[in-house]
Amino acid sequence: MMHECMMKNRLKVLRAERDWSQAELAGRLDVSRQAVNAIETGKYDPSLPLAFRIGRLFDLRIEEIFDDGEA
Repeated sequence: MMHECMMKNRLKVLRAERDWSQAELAGRLDVSRQAVNAIETGKYDPSLPLAFRIGRLFDLRIEEIFDDGEA
């Protein structure tokens, strides 16, 4: 039986450091506010293209934002 584990991430912290609302971040990423909320709360893992967009927006590597718990 496969158990899928959601990744931890620093998205909420990074967003708060810039004083952006979820809606503002969603607009910058071209996704819904609900998608931002789901990623922040660990209910949803972003697609790879979205993860790269998030990395570029914050000028960080994907590994600096998302943690799959493997390292």
